[in-house]
Amino acid sequence: MPVPVAPRRWPLLGHTPAMLIRRAEFTDALHEHGDVVRLDLGPLHAYFVTSPALTHEVLVSQGSKFRKGAMFDKFQPYLGTGLLLSNGEFHLRQRRLMQPAFHRERIETYASTMARAAASLAARWQPGEIRVIENDMQELAVTIVGEALFSTEMGHRAVEEVRRSIFTVIQQGMIRALSPSFVEKLPIPGNREFDAAIARMKAVVLQVIESWRADGTDHGDVLSMLLLAGMTDQQTYDEVLTLLTAGIETTAIALAWALYEVGRNPEIEHRLHAEVDAVLGGRPVTFADVASLTYTEQVVQETLRRYPIWFVMRRTLTDVQLGDVHLPAGAEVIVSPHALHHDERYFPEPRRFDPGRWTPEFAASLPRGAFIPFGGGNRQCLGNTFAHTEIVITLATIATRWRLVPTRPARVKFTSAPYPHGLLMKAVPRN
Repeated sequence: MPVPVAPRRWPLLGHTPAMLIRRAEFTDALHEHGDVVRLDLGPLHAYFVTSPALTHEVLVSQGSKFRKGAMFDKFQPYLGTGLLLSNGEFHLRQRRLMQPAFHRERIETYASTMARAAASLAARWQPGEIRVIENDMQELAVTIVGEALFSTEMGHRAVEEVRRSIFTVIQQGMIRALSPSFVEKLPIPGNREFDAAIARMKAVVLQVIESWRADGTDHGDVLSMLLLAGMTDQQTYDEVLTLLTAGIETTAIALAWALYEVGRNPEIEHRLHAEVDAVLGGRPVTFADVASLTYTEQVVQETLRRYPIWFVMRRTLTDVQLGDVHLPAGAEVIVSPHALHHDERYFPEPRRFDPGRWTPEFAASLPRGAFIPFGGGNRQCLGNTFAHTEIVITLATIATRWRLVPTRPARVKFTSAPYPHGLLMKAVPRN
């Protein structure tokens, strides 16, 4: 069957201006035009999948017929062949090598780092102080992921560089991914910032790897595990940069938005504080407490629904049938967690932040593919449990001591996801 073409197509530039100008407002509405809709990104034809069932086919049931798509090709020269960008047997081998770093026993060890880092951040706040919450959460996410990756003094210096550079890489990289190839060669400020940030991070991470090679000690961190598994310096660098990129962005965004939504909804705030008080009784949160913080988990689920990654791309390896649409080998396919999570057919009043919707019955009623904050299939984010645990522990730690009250409505800076921008909140002691 012919595939409907999305509206707002420009000559030569296709739908790229609509996506850069209107962002999720544009892609969230594409389901009105069909289960598969054609988008033109400059000269590149892509097929935007809007239904949960076909999304599940792309990510899971027919996942072996797809590889990473054009968006990821733009990142490969800079991020290498880590889990985020690799394909085929190599991807499966690397995933198996890295899985032990995210087993339950390891997560339990990381949980103490999460609680300590969150408590240290909260201890620096002063009553009545106005905090830029997205900056605080970025700092916290970098600290937690950095300490899990690197435990040495040299590693701590690497964390400082990552804190300086990682969000430039993420945000400017997304602009490159949506733009024609010639744009990344232009001598414009964004390109210079991106190239400089990549160069700085590569230099410092390779220094850490060189230091570890000279020392040869198992420090119990992820870097030690990767090197002891026999990875080369380059492959270790690629995986470290992948973990830094994927492990920081999602959690920092989710934490900032969760604190904002809790702070502006008194009923949600009251329920969260009541649960934290009942479960913790004023003591520090532990990994064992996470399972008991059920309403906190609902807040996390709703945050991941409301503020997910915008979209990901896949490329067909062979001919693929998606519903009524036949796609040839080499076709570019787009899947949007944001569009799926804001489809009112599955999430009534999708713009309303409502943790209470996440009852077991509601979660069980969702069709496969409707809720994909961490992707699906053999490319589901390896660190999803790490991220969930980090967000729950941080929310509980902050909630034992503080209320955070927004001083103005949130502003959004949309790149690879809806980033909070200038999220100012007043720190109010609970006692």
